[in-house]
Amino acid sequence: MIEPFTVPFMGRALTEVALLALICGPVSVFVFVRRLSFVSDALTHTVLPGVVIGFLAGGMDGLLTGALVAGVLTAVVLTVLTHSARLSDDAATAVVLTAMFSIGVVLVSRRSSYTSDLTAFLFGRLLTVTPRQITETAALAAVILLVLAAGWRPWLFRAFDPAGAAAAGLRVGRLDLWLNVLLALVVVAAVRAVGTILVVALLIVPAAAARMVTDRLAVMAVLGAGLVLTAGYAGLLLSWTASLRYGVALTSASSVVLVLVAAYLLFLPVRRWRDRRSARALVG
Repeated sequence: MIEPFTVPFMGRALTEVALLALICGPVSVFVFVRRLSFVSDALTHTVLPGVVIGFLAGGMDGLLTGALVAGVLTAVVLTVLTHSARLSDDAATAVVLTAMFSIGVVLVSRRSSYTSDLTAFLFGRLLTVTPRQITETAALAAVILLVLAAGWRPWLFRAFDPAGAAAAGLRVGRLDLWLNVLLALVVVAAVRAVGTILVVALLIVPAAAARMVTDRLAVMAVLGAGLVLTAGYAGLLLSWTASLRYGVALTSASSVVLVLVAAYLLFLPVRRWRDRRSARALVG
């Protein structure tokens, strides 16, 4: 029987997931502590206009550039609206999400010839990842990790004590801008492989699952990365086995996310056990 990960396309898919695990694990910690789930979801949809324009300008090779420009633009606009227009984070995010996504839908509706290609962008094509895409993801991952290393402590300070961070001389607006840009970079890095609809799971579930077993943020980041990598391996294997052995069509990207969500559900009893033990310790 063929070993799945000796097949080139499976090996490339696993490599792509491993790169995404390196960045989604730690970045999901900030999504969790800053409660940026809605922002993450919005970013996955607001890149659509950039994707369409990038596709028009350069075909499939133009998707990355278009998504990158749209993502960074969204991050800047969100930061400006939340800090300058006296809008709540939710309201600003909703405004930008509806505006950008509507522009993307209008552009798509005017061109029917590339609808199938853009549909793949929505749902991902993990098994068709090319060496060039892996190289691009690796480059983005390196940039993301460098920015993350530089901003880890200031972002944590701002997350738990924004007034104290401002009093200490940190520019809160600038910190928020860089965090939003970082989220946009993660979305761009992951979106072609797993699609806009599923990428949000990689930004939310890892830290949420890791939180069930630990309160330490650094451990959450490492554990979250490990969960994404494990889910990637198990999900790809599940998709391969279901398709070849049982004839069940199971997409690879959705399988990865389903395994990740299953891990979250399995960790729920651990959290309940920790809460009971803490309660008994307080009573005692």
